[in-house]
Amino acid sequence: MSPHDPLLQFLVQTLGNKGVLTETSDMERYLVDWAGARGGLPLAVARPDTPQQVADVLGYCHRHDIPVVPQGGGSGLVEGALPDSHVPELVISLERLNRVRSIDPLNFSMSVDAGCILQTVKEAAEVQDLTFPLSLGAQGSCQIGGNIATNAGGLNVLRYGMMRQLVLGIEVALPDGRLLTDMKALHKNNTGYDLKQLFIGAEGTLGIVTGAVLKLYPRPQVTRTALIGCPSVEAVLGLYAQARRHCCDLLTAFELIPRACLELAFEADATLPDPLDGAHPVYVLMEVAASGPADLDAMIEALFERGMEDGLLDDGVLASSETQAAQLWQLREAMLEGQQRRGEHLRTDVSLPISQLPAFHVQAEAAVLESSPESQVIAYGHVGDGNLHFNILPPGHLDDDAKRSLLHELEEHIFSIVGEYNGSISAEHGIGRVKQPPFLESLSAPEHDIMRGLKRLLDPRGLMCPGRILPRTQG
Repeated sequence: MSPHDPLLQFLVQTLGNKGVLTETSDMERYLVDWAGARGGLPLAVARPDTPQQVADVLGYCHRHDIPVVPQGGGSGLVEGALPDSHVPELVISLERLNRVRSIDPLNFSMSVDAGCILQTVKEAAEVQDLTFPLSLGAQGSCQIGGNIATNAGGLNVLRYGMMRQLVLGIEVALPDGRLLTDMKALHKNNTGYDLKQLFIGAEGTLGIVTGAVLKLYPRPQVTRTALIGCPSVEAVLGLYAQARRHCCDLLTAFELIPRACLELAFEADATLPDPLDGAHPVYVLMEVAASGPADLDAMIEALFERGMEDGLLDDGVLASSETQAAQLWQLREAMLEGQQRRGEHLRTDVSLPISQLPAFHVQAEAAVLESSPESQVIAYGHVGDGNLHFNILPPGHLDDDAKRSLLHELEEHIFSIVGEYNGSISAEHGIGRVKQPPFLESLSAPEHDIMRGLKRLLDPRGLMCPGRILPRTQG
């Protein structure tokens, strides 16, 4: 970009020299996401450090028809935050907007900038003996604004809900340059339309979240983690039903992990031990937590006994220390790295009624193996909220084009089966650009008209994240 370019001049004048990047080498890290997908070269990278600066930049872009894409921590998986490869866009990074504004321990709430790293928010809450319960593998890099824009889920949805349930108030820079401030720290507010919900999960297509009031909870004083070996997915669902009743509201996580995922974890980290004496078809990684006195060990041991009697589990281990618990959770993280090391593969993020997970699993796996017997199905997920990551590793001997073609075909099969169960093609990752075609196919006419109407109302020029969620021509 030329020093005399009006956009550059405006950005430098508004944000200062540190707030603008134009050199290709400086912008490189904004062009790639966690999954390795790559975007095009942006017009520039704007780095505002106040909400008003975000609004001012959007106002300028609105007046001059400049498309923009906001960026958080770069941990998205649907290419929604990458700059377009065909039409240059202005990247607006929120990394400098990273202040914890205030914490109200008595109100169990916290006010933060959108660029705050999730881990920073969690640590700030812990200082007050509270917890912000959103738990993600990328919490050391993802930002609160991105968590809100994608309605993040993670490991603790079972107990605390999605990000949508964790936001009390919100601040948003609108596409025309106005700042919508609704930072009320109210746990109950029934005054008309709940406008903040329009922007939670909208992936930046209706405005840029610049701040939020978050809901906090008492910090758990006791946490217990167990890994359980089960004979089948059906047995896992039976065990879940028992755990949900037996552990009540103390159950925070209940993860389904097939044996193939553990093998991937061992490939990624050879120091990880096999936690049980023998191999089992599927495992459950389970966590129970209490903020007050509770005999969690006795609770889990009673569940083990009941599950063993009913044939729902074959073996299990209850972590005896925080170190051992962390090692069990490391299996969950390492298996993701193991998938990455296998190269290009299909990631899905489907959601089903919990009761239908076993039937869907059987039907989808059969469909995949019928089409491609050499492919490997890796299906794991958050049983307690019906979210299954039904992933596929293609045959290693195929070239890249053949892999992409095969994975696209298999994805269509999977999504078709998801539709048969009245499920969702995205439980927590969002739509972005990657999932737009199947998303549009799944919409009813009223849903499509309402979404298009909201987009036109808030972003009539179609400049906010064009081509994400809805097609570029429907702004």
